[in-house]
Amino acid sequence: MPSYSNGNLSMVYLQDFVLEGFEGGLETQALLFAVFLALYMVTVLGNLLMIIVITLDARLHSPMYFFLKNLSFLDLCYSSVIAPNALANFFSSSKVITFTGCATQLFFFSLLVTTEGFLLGVMAYDRFMAICSPLRYPITMCQSACTRLVLGAYCGGCLNSVVQTSFTFHLPFCSSNRINHFFCDVPPLLQIACGNTAINELLLFGICGLIIVAVTIVILISYGYITVTILRMRSGAGRRKIFSTCGSHMTAPGAIESMEQGKVVSVFYTLVIPMLNPLIYSLRNKDVKEALRRLGQKHTESNHWASRQG
Repeated sequence: MPSYSNGNLSMVYLQDFVLEGFEGGLETQALLFAVFLALYMVTVLGNLLMIIVITLDARLHSPMYFFLKNLSFLDLCYSSVIAPNALANFFSSSKVITFTGCATQLFFFSLLVTTEGFLLGVMAYDRFMAICSPLRYPITMCQSACTRLVLGAYCGGCLNSVVQTSFTFHLPFCSSNRINHFFCDVPPLLQIACGNTAINELLLFGICGLIIVAVTIVILISYGYITVTILRMRSGAGRRKIFSTCGSHMTAPGAIESMEQGKVVSVFYTLVIPMLNPLIYSLRNKDVKEALRRLGQKHTESNHWASRQG
């Protein structure tokens, strides 16, 4: 095991961490397990349903639903990075996660959550082009352009994730291996590092702060122009249609997390938001509800035909 030298003090790198999770006895742990399991199951089912419906219904093969499908994919993935391990730890006596496992979890969580933040900005830009420049929209938001925007979001997320993960796990962890959290995140890891974390904190707040500000500006400017365009419309029916189209985007909460959050807020960002996003889109969006109805009818007709053949 490699050692870290600091003057006369010789310190040893840790190979394993312990995720302390939530305090409480067996009953509290059982209750939290049930809550986590319920949230995760709804998240998986809701986002899978959105992906399947958008993929199978040709009427939803448009830029807006292409981005929504990617949003559901990101929600599904980043909740799956956190929830299964958290569920297993509720009744685990050791709650150990390896050094490699912790680094892997941090990398993918940071990648997915940052990518989702960029994607929310892309979705706002898409609605801006659709409403404020409808004649240019089919050319500006063609399939190749949409693909490039999504790939750009992933590249931005990957870059941030590589920086945060590499700088965090180059630190020596020697004073304690107990992480006061239910998953591996940068702030609780910095708390148990025994090296100088000034650069890490600067990168954490600098890069993440820049991303949050940039995405927020894009969203505010996009919906600012959209609001002005809607107010200029003479048709009340047109206004209602556009508000209905944009309602899910403006209602959906952002996915970039605050660096000062506690465990309860972390649950909100890692499980509640991924669960709410497909519910918001499916309940508020007429096109998705009609697609679900058509999919249900096809399934019923298929079963009826199969029973007759049998």
